[in-house]
Amino acid sequence: MTALSLQTFGFPEVHADGRPIRLNLRKGLALLVYLAEARGAVARDVMATLLWPETDRETGLARLRRLLHRVELALGQPVFETDRTSLRWSPAVELKLDTHLFESACDRGDFDEACRVYRGDFLAGFSPEDSSEFDDWAFFRREALRGRLMHALERLVQDRNAAGDHFAATTPAGRLVELDPLSEVYVRHLIRSLLLAGDRSAAERHHAALTQRLRDELGVAPEAETEALMNPAATPRDTIPATRYVKGAGVHLAYQTYGSGPLDILVMPGFVSHVERGWEHPASRTFLASLMKLGRLVVFDRRGIGLSDRVGSAPGIDVTAEDIGTVLRAVDSRRVVLFGASECGPACIKFAVDEPRRVAGLILFGALAKGCWSEDYPHALRASQYDAWSKHLIAQWGGPVGIEAFAPSLANDPQARAWWAGLLRAASSPGGISAVLEAFRDADVRHLLPKIAVPTLVMHRRDDKAVRIAAGRDIASRIAGAEFVELDGHDHWFFAGDQQPVLEAIRGFMEALAREARSSR
Repeated sequence: MTALSLQTFGFPEVHADGRPIRLNLRKGLALLVYLAEARGAVARDVMATLLWPETDRETGLARLRRLLHRVELALGQPVFETDRTSLRWSPAVELKLDTHLFESACDRGDFDEACRVYRGDFLAGFSPEDSSEFDDWAFFRREALRGRLMHALERLVQDRNAAGDHFAATTPAGRLVELDPLSEVYVRHLIRSLLLAGDRSAAERHHAALTQRLRDELGVAPEAETEALMNPAATPRDTIPATRYVKGAGVHLAYQTYGSGPLDILVMPGFVSHVERGWEHPASRTFLASLMKLGRLVVFDRRGIGLSDRVGSAPGIDVTAEDIGTVLRAVDSRRVVLFGASECGPACIKFAVDEPRRVAGLILFGALAKGCWSEDYPHALRASQYDAWSKHLIAQWGGPVGIEAFAPSLANDPQARAWWAGLLRAASSPGGISAVLEAFRDADVRHLLPKIAVPTLVMHRRDDKAVRIAAGRDIASRIAGAEFVELDGHDHWFFAGDQQPVLEAIRGFMEALAREARSSR
């Protein structure tokens, strides 16, 4: 059996039985990589279209036949198994692919090994000529792998600092800063690790470099939390609460808790989240800090999102509801108020119906009961409109895409735009978020709304640019006894714009729950 290995991190390379193979065929390299990533048979039509998208079918198939022959001649051995309609790697070839090694290491929690294997971005600098379809595929794969790298590096920083090996934590923290130099969260990881390791001079250099980058590129100063790290009287270990992990249904979920109180408040902010970067924007931090005055705050990242394990499938409503229960058990929660915003509303609805004894109340903000339009649900985008919006979001992923609709009041704020772009990059990848958005498009929890038996507050801004207020009114009308609060403003994010009416409504709702609890004793 021949051992063939493909290096795809960086410019692609081929090795046969440990010897480098010179393959001066860019489309041949693209063919080898795509087949290896596919892990199975690929239709000839698909392969031909991927490599020659502008060519008619017959010409493309003829070129593919010639390419297969030329690749095997260059390798000096047969490596493909083909039939009239498909092709795949020959079972006589022992294939090793670095991306598979990387993902396997991530899956088993060997983040040291994963970061060692990742030597550069996927197919960096490589593009077969006139193959836009292949380039698009490579882009999404590159971003997905890069997202898993960032997740692995964050886990290494946390694990090494938790073990007291602060100097070792500076290496993955430094790589995070290289990947996203404008992220104050990542720079704080590095500065905190350096301070705990006793290297204050290096921490000061990185603080000064961050200050310069923020001033030059965004016209802003570092946040108060970053500045507090450089205060000699501060204790670096205590400036940010720890991110913890709980394993449930085969994945590790990242969560944090803040404060205390008779009730817990679990906040799910929408289709993306990141338990650490969510605190990075001042308005978001102010809102969450205000909730801490009302009860113990619990935040977590759904599977596949943020700091939780990346998985191959989208976190659907049933799975997300199950993950809510996993986190609540981890924090020993007895009674919780669920705060579900936007796309996370349905999962909170599902949990409230399934576990009413554990739910003291349900708050829905800017939420929909159904992902897309139907004749009996005119409050959402039609499927074609939703798909076009999703395609635009994915194509612009990594920039501040969507902020004009999600938060018009912040759309012209350079700091907010940079934070949102960084949050998107840290929370998911274009390929990963595509599956999330597709799953939500097909969601429908209208049948659950009449079954909700817990006190419910529904809030929606009158001129919400992302989700029509009619969707909020519809939810409230289907839940017995639900209170509907119509708010002024255009922002979809609960923390954007005027926060006070939102917080006052929540405070009144929580106080009513407390009065009800006292009267029932």
